[in-house]
Amino acid sequence: MPNLRLAGRYAKSLIDLAIEKKELDPVYDDMLFLQAICKKNRDFVSMLKSPVINADMKHKIVDAITKDKVNVITSSFIRLLITKGRESYLPEIISAFVQQYKDYMGIHVVKLTTAAPVSEDLKKVVVSKIKSVAGLKDVELQTEVKEDIIGGFILEFGDRMVDASVAYELNNARKQFESNDFIYQIR
Repeated sequence: MPNLRLAGRYAKSLIDLAIEKKELDPVYDDMLFLQAICKKNRDFVSMLKSPVINADMKHKIVDAITKDKVNVITSSFIRLLITKGRESYLPEIISAFVQQYKDYMGIHVVKLTTAAPVSEDLKKVVVSKIKSVAGLKDVELQTEVKEDIIGGFILEFGDRMVDASVAYELNNARKQFESNDFIYQIR
């Protein structure tokens, strides 16, 4: 079960240490590397969560995977997690770290969902428009293709969402027909 409070605290501690040691960007790169491993390799995550595998074996496995690929701070942090028995929370801690890093650096994540893939030129236009309208400096655009929205787009930014999809408009039209508001006006 995810423990977001615990993940947030460990992530905050790691960010504070990385800032203090002036190693924030390398540690961030390490976290992205580890996040990719966690997403691609379910066995790695299962190993972290397994109570059957002892801490020494987990140290050896993690060291074999991360040897010469991660910063000393990151390596020490993972060793600390394993020693404290918190290694099962590593994926959540990584996600919390990435989010806190983006908050610290002032990077705003915007998600664009479309029915078809978006060209690089259009991505640049969307990013520049968002920057000018919202007054932001750094914007990270994440794109997703969902054919079921039929056409148009869905733009998510923070706690805001703009749904300009054809599926949304069709759903609204269906709801209006079901409520029969227009039939009563005709009679």
